[in-house]
Amino acid sequence: MARETRVSVFESEKNTEIQLLRSKLETQNIQTFLNDKYMSFTTTPTASIIKLMVNLQDEQKAFSIIDAYLQETELTFSNHKN
Repeated sequence: MARETRVSVFESEKNTEIQLLRSKLETQNIQTFLNDKYMSFTTTPTASIIKLMVNLQDEQKAFSIIDAYLQETELTFSNHKN
């Protein structure tokens, strides 16, 4: 069985944001994986970053879904500022 190549498509310290995007991707039949290692020794030791990863063949589709989400949240944020 060939090993799949996984790529990071989104990073955040907010678990809720990662879970929301994970759900959006899995709804579109994109298998997701999490990498939640602590940040490197050059950063704050208590801070952790979560990486949302997908198989390489799903990368482009995942980026389109994430881009749409980011545009939607930016519009929502802009509307609340006014």
